[in-house]
Amino acid sequence: MKIGFVIYGSLDTLSGGYLYDRKLVEYLRAQGDTVEVISLPWRHYASHLTDNFRFRLPKNLDILIQDELNHPSLIGANQGKHPYPVISLVHHLRCSELRPAWQNSFYRLVERKYLQSVDGFIFNSQTTRSVVQGLVGNKKPFVVGYPAGNRLGTISKEEITGRASQTPPLRILFIGAVIPRKGLHTLIDALAQLPRGTATLEVAGGLNSDIKYVNYIYKQIRNYDLDNIVKFHGAFTDQTFVQLLRSSHILALPSSYEGFGIAYLEAMAFGLPVIGTTAGAAGEIIKNDETGIIIPPENAVLLAERIKLLANSKRNLLQMSLAAQRRFLEYPTWEESLKQVRYFLSQIL
Repeated sequence: MKIGFVIYGSLDTLSGGYLYDRKLVEYLRAQGDTVEVISLPWRHYASHLTDNFRFRLPKNLDILIQDELNHPSLIGANQGKHPYPVISLVHHLRCSELRPAWQNSFYRLVERKYLQSVDGFIFNSQTTRSVVQGLVGNKKPFVVGYPAGNRLGTISKEEITGRASQTPPLRILFIGAVIPRKGLHTLIDALAQLPRGTATLEVAGGLNSDIKYVNYIYKQIRNYDLDNIVKFHGAFTDQTFVQLLRSSHILALPSSYEGFGIAYLEAMAFGLPVIGTTAGAAGEIIKNDETGIIIPPENAVLLAERIKLLANSKRNLLQMSLAAQRRFLEYPTWEESLKQVRYFLSQIL
């Protein structure tokens, strides 16, 4: 197949969505398909909307995949004539994120228009499928191709057992860009409520996406006098990520919304119980009080209570750690998921 793949910026961008895009491109090429990556420049939302006046779909393709993140740039182009199917890869909708209602009403109108302009969907979760079909119905073909967590390997039960016996303090890992949606401010609020010596926090993720928010986080840490227990790693390599996964006890990512959460599965592969929220697809991965903890977004009080319980019980921490790794093993590998996606694309043709 000759496939086009539309993204913003670079395929090497560090995020879960771009990791999925990158793995899909690598898999398709490994199967003998030709994949042309079509990159549009990153700008702000209003500028992306102006792309509709000039961007046109490429010619001479068998099929075109568009990362739904690019939706404001593609509505006009999709409505023109094209001799091949256009498939949208949806990680999560912008209008699902936490923001003022009037803003999400606007984003919902734009995204609905875009979603109506494509011929089918690749979804990363049942949650994302349900949200999209709630907007545009379920008449278009789709596949749910779950992300996987096997990219970085795993560790033995013996290593998990030995690590769980080392508390306190409970070593908490936060993975992701430091932006409001990821909920780092809630996690720091929770840490401030714990007795000193209960937990430490490692923050691994880019610090350049929202400088105003990053400065707020730094101020929050200073005000709580948490400088000695919070460490920032910035953008990280896979090697650093593996080291952090091996040495941490739990992953805490109290996001206001996650379309899936690849980091959840990658952490579970290393036996880390995961703290996520009720907003989005975390519930598809995390079994509450068994493989991790699910709380409402922005609830620092409950988050502090749950962290304290894990820190004070090595037995519960160990049971949840082993269950988290078993949960990871229930999910398909990258190759298994992407094989299903490629079969879907071939059937569309």
